[in-house]
Amino acid sequence: MEIKRIILAVTGASGSLYAASLVKALGGREDVELHVVISDAARKVLELETDMTTDALTAGAHAVHDERDIAAPPASGSWRHHGMVVCPCSMATLAAVATGVGNNLIQRAADVTLKERKKLVLVPRETPMSAIHLQNMLAADRAGAIILPACPGFYHRPETIGDLADHLAGRILDQLDIPHDLFPRWGE
Repeated sequence: MEIKRIILAVTGASGSLYAASLVKALGGREDVELHVVISDAARKVLELETDMTTDALTAGAHAVHDERDIAAPPASGSWRHHGMVVCPCSMATLAAVATGVGNNLIQRAADVTLKERKKLVLVPRETPMSAIHLQNMLAADRAGAIILPACPGFYHRPETIGDLADHLAGRILDQLDIPHDLFPRWGE
């Protein structure tokens, strides 16, 4: 069985619940080695949006890296992984990725993911978006990132906010080719 090493970066945009759904779906799986990086701003947003602690959010992770540790394994192209997700992705992180800035581990790992031609899924959670945000998304897309806005679908008839978050988590897992049963498939 192939084990997929996945990096999940959580930034300071609203949407902590999306990251929690991803950790729940990826953590503890035998076929996934989950590495999590949480920004200081994300810790604050998590506190404001949920009753969850950072330890609870990262409970299923194989490793948790400090955003200030630019010598951590995800900062190097020689450290092999199968993809990175930034969820939620703040507009500041998007701008850094779009312009190749690497001031912290999240930005550096995203830059390395792009240069190594690995999957980088950015999940922006902002509305409305300015022309700068849209230009940064286009630049990141042209560099190879997948832009997957936090726009859950409704065809699966969600009954809870958790169902909406799980739907988005499932769409992200689809991009990483990780099987799941977080929502019913269209027409199935």
